[in-house]
Amino acid sequence: MQLSVPTETATRERRVAITPDSISRFKKLGFDVVVQKGAGLAAGFRDDAYTAAGARLEPDAKSALAGATIVAKVQPPAADEIALIPEGATLISLMRPGQNNGLAASLSTRKINPLALELVPRITRAQAMDVLSSQATITGYKAVLIGAEHMPKFMPMLTTAAGNITPAKAFVLGAGVAGLQAIATARRLGAVVSAFDVRPAVREQVQSLGATFVAAELAQAGAETAGGYAREQTADDQARTLAAIANHIKEVDLVVSTAQIPGKPAPRLITAEMVKTMRAGSVIVDCAAETGGNCELTKAGETIVVDDVTIIGPINLPSTVPFHASQMFARNIFELVKPHVKEGKFVFNANDEILGKMILK
Repeated sequence: MQLSVPTETATRERRVAITPDSISRFKKLGFDVVVQKGAGLAAGFRDDAYTAAGARLEPDAKSALAGATIVAKVQPPAADEIALIPEGATLISLMRPGQNNGLAASLSTRKINPLALELVPRITRAQAMDVLSSQATITGYKAVLIGAEHMPKFMPMLTTAAGNITPAKAFVLGAGVAGLQAIATARRLGAVVSAFDVRPAVREQVQSLGATFVAAELAQAGAETAGGYAREQTADDQARTLAAIANHIKEVDLVVSTAQIPGKPAPRLITAEMVKTMRAGSVIVDCAAETGGNCELTKAGETIVVDDVTIIGPINLPSTVPFHASQMFARNIFELVKPHVKEGKFVFNANDEILGKMILK
């Protein structure tokens, strides 16, 4: 069995799918690990760290992918990369299902088995394989740091020679993995934190982190899917949600929005009218920018100022913390592969309750 790791070529991508600390785990399963030279350098992993861990280095993608049983990538492969993957190999990567319509056909033509990491089912057995959750942790953390950098205020309360400085107020929209990490990070930086989510189950988690749960009466039992994600709201529910957010948002200094619905555009939670009511100098960090944005005014990949409010639409935040993001990513892939190695062979079972749901179609 061979696990091949090419260098990521996508714009802004600094992560690597497999890190040196994971090599020994894969070798114990019986894999030979082949890494393209320089694949981990942008994430802080030199080539000698891979060779010391037992990997074999190859000078280019063609030689690194030759003979692969499994190809591990972060971003979806480009057409020239697909052409280098051996027929019958299994590709494990993010694949943007629903947005990358030609990818499945291209991989099928090459008889490549595609496992989309976005499709790992939300079941207990698959928790350690959930790349979206591990990377969302980084998104929530980094979003608060970006917001703090752009704010014209301190985050914590301070006692200075010029008197006391009151703490900033941070508001987190969406209390999934990214939102909870944003709450925890803002609290560690000393902000007074509040949060909103339509799912009542997360109220206790929000409060356990020291944040106030806003408009608890709007959280409904039916607002959560079987996978734990927020369900799309009805028009009436959305109107009540927007009213509650509008009432609260005008009193805060930093908004971190993380609300997303898998396979659909991000819900619009911050209107242009709301932005007009916000304090001068306040900041919105819209973590849903890549799927349309929670803020009506967000521009993906850009930082703009509207009505004296800075609106930031970051792209691929996990890649801005590539060392730890890559380590987490690699561990998720190992946990995905491990149960399917039988008697020294990787068994691709399309009927498995996890692999079957991950196949890109």
